[in-house]
Amino acid sequence: MSTQQKPVIALTLGDPAGIGAELIARLLARPEATQRANIVLVGDEWLWREGQRVAGVQVATQAVDSIEAVRGRPDTGAPAWLAMDTIEPAQVHVGQAEAAGGASVLRVLNACMDAARDGHVDAICFAPLNKYAMKLGGLGHDDELHHFAKYLGVTGYFCEFNTLGDLWTSRVSSHIPLKNAAAALSIDGIKDATRLIYRSLQANGVAEPRVAVAAFNPHGGDGGTCGREEVDIIAPAVRQLNDEGLPVQGPFPADTIFLKAQAGEFQAIVTMYHDQGQIAIKLLGFSRGVTVQGGLPIPITTPAHGTAYDIAGQGKANLDATWQAFLIACRMGLSHRAAHAPAA
Repeated sequence: MSTQQKPVIALTLGDPAGIGAELIARLLARPEATQRANIVLVGDEWLWREGQRVAGVQVATQAVDSIEAVRGRPDTGAPAWLAMDTIEPAQVHVGQAEAAGGASVLRVLNACMDAARDGHVDAICFAPLNKYAMKLGGLGHDDELHHFAKYLGVTGYFCEFNTLGDLWTSRVSSHIPLKNAAAALSIDGIKDATRLIYRSLQANGVAEPRVAVAAFNPHGGDGGTCGREEVDIIAPAVRQLNDEGLPVQGPFPADTIFLKAQAGEFQAIVTMYHDQGQIAIKLLGFSRGVTVQGGLPIPITTPAHGTAYDIAGQGKANLDATWQAFLIACRMGLSHRAAHAPAA
């Protein structure tokens, strides 16, 4: 891929007290990273040095004054480096969620979103963050996805995808109490979640995604004898999606639907609530899972695991999920760039 064809991918170092900087150092030490993308790393210089020290690598970078300068670089063999001053070393206590760390994460992410909004970045891949630290540091939303959506002016449907290799999941409800999950189901909500994951898989390079919709109740409701959500809400939503031309299938009982996906029958599953999909995905491959922020105007990805405070600074972090998050950002960033390229 030529220099000018590569997507511009913004990388961040994540929570300063976690394993993020180490992970990004390991990622950028792989030569194939810069072969796939024109990368700009954004963060604090001392934290980047520390990440390389912990990872036991040294990565050459090319300093830039702004993210705007990244796309036109004649040589993308080394990552671009945009230094920010968001936090002092003395403010960080490794393995602890603190306000200063959360505020640092928000400043860096906001800078990347500003660049994306201005067309200078094609995708963002961020290292693990901590929601509690971010809330201490000023996050005014339930989670980072809602912050992204508000910051980028999203007014339509958005949701979080969890992926593992070729298998993606979306969910109709997310960070709400389980007792509220049934009330959160609606035909429109299921249709929105399904349409979004179908389109997102296409942006990830899957021409005709095979998508299944999960049931809500045990045994898929047993024809309405064990709950009527399948009869009254889920099945009608699937029929309406089929009428729109989306060849999705379901509802399938949740205790067997992932066996079908594991056998290769489906590439995506629309789940009805958070743990219905998360438990299965994490059991199938916790160290390789990726979270994709769906419904935003810019692709944003991150490893599905957290900051791993318990092993921060020890050089033990597993790169697999971060590498997969980066690869998805590259593929979706390439699609995003093509879709927004000026007409010839």
